[in-house]
This record gives sequence, C-alpha cells and structure tokens, in this order.
Amino acid sequence: MSKRKRLGQHFLKNPHVIKKIINYINPEPGELVIEIGAGKGALTFPLAKRAEKVIAIEKDKKFIPFLKEKGFPNLEIIEADVLKLNFSDIIPVNKKVKIVGNLPYSISSPLLFKIYDQKELISECYFLLQKEVAERICASPHTKAFAPLSIIFQIFFSAKIVFYVSRTSFTPQPKVDSAFISLIKREEPLFKINSEEKFFNFLKEIFGQRRKTLLNNLKRKYPQSEINKIFDSLELDSLIRAEDLNISQIIEIYNILEGD
Repeated sequence: MSKRKRLGQHFLKNPHVIKKIINYINPEPGELVIEIGAGKGALTFPLAKRAEKVIAIEKDKKFIPFLKEKGFPNLEIIEADVLKLNFSDIIPVNKKVKIVGNLPYSISSPLLFKIYDQKELISECYFLLQKEVAERICASPHTKAFAPLSIIFQIFFSAKIVFYVSRTSFTPQPKVDSAFISLIKREEPLFKINSEEKFFNFLKEIFGQRRKTLLNNLKRKYPQSEINKIFDSLELDSLIRAEDLNISQIIEIYNILEGD
C-alpha cells in the first residue's frame, strides 16, 4: 500500500469546487490562514493570493519543494505532523485565524478533537471532510447522526454543512462523498461546562449503546431514584433515546447527575 493511501489522502482536483471553497472562506488582507495538509497546493496557492499570510502544514516531504517553488512571499511551509503540532506555537496572540483543510480521512477524527482542545486559539474553521463525519458534527437531535461529537462542537461553534462534494472531485477517487463545513467560534458557548472532560465522558455514557434507551444507559452508572426524578421533572418518555434529547436537556440532566 502506498504512503498516500495509508494516509487517506485524496487530492482536490475540481476547479469549480476549489473556487467555491476559496470564495466561501473569503480570505482577506490582515487575516492569517492555517492550512492543514497542503498537498499539491490546490487550496494553498489561491489562499496565498488573497490572505495576508498562509501557514501551510504538510507532513509528506515530497510536496515541500513544489509548494516552495511557487515563491509566494506570504506563504510559510511547515513540514510537520499536525497531530503533534501545538497551534499556540504558530498562532500569534489575539490574531484572527482561519483554519482550513482538505482533511485526510485517516486523521479527521483525532484532528477534530485537537481543534476542539485548542479552540480558544481559533476563530473559524473550514474543512472538507468525509460526508458521514461532517454530518455527525452538524447533526440535529432526532437524527441517527446526532452524537457526542455533534454536541461538544455545537456548544462552542456554529456548525454548518455548506455544500457536498462528489467523490469524483478528488484524485485518487475515494469510495465516499465529502462535505465542506464551516465551524464559526461562538462569542460565548451555548452552555457553561465546568469540566469538559467529565461532560464528554457523560455523553459517551448516554450514547454508548445507541439501541438502548436513555433510561437503560443511565442505569449503568446512576441511582434509579435520581433517574426517576429527572424523567418526572423533565416529563421524559421512558423509551426516549439520547439522540432524541436537545442539547439543553442533555446539559440539564448532566448538571443534576454530576452536580455541575
């Protein structure tokens, strides 16, 4: 298996899609854009034509000479594994930053959690993602895609699927379609969470066995008497599942059970 296939890299080749993405990101003078996975420069070079500065992170050393030879004075190339990179080392304090990337499928999940962990440094994100991952981030309650990832991102970001991208727009062609999403940092989170790690563990608990009801998932950890009080006070059906709750209800249940 080639290194490119191992990394799950699928390079964007459709000029119409590239133009739509660049226009939507709308890089402006004065803005810093960080691109994850520059590859062959399909997004890198158009971004560099419009932004004040582009920092392109690329792990595969074979692309570095090609990215550099274009000679953009405002383009900085960092040869690094983005999962091992600390954004605070490259993002200036109080600088508006847009993070952009056609994310390799193999690193999309750990990278999204890295973005979440370092969200205080980030203003906006624009990513091409595997369709199913994009739909999970942007999912609404009462859908099968609604999951812990949806909740933790939507508390801190306004998340939206901007448009879908056919697999035919990439080379080599992947087996699935993609989606272009925007994540705009909220000025204030929707809800205050004292311990994000504790909250995420709670989400994993209630979504852990999706075929089971919320009641059954909660019973694995919490006293039946406490659960009964919650179901009565919130007027919840005993057969309701976690994905049928809205974020406000989930926060309320969490606060009661964990005392935050």
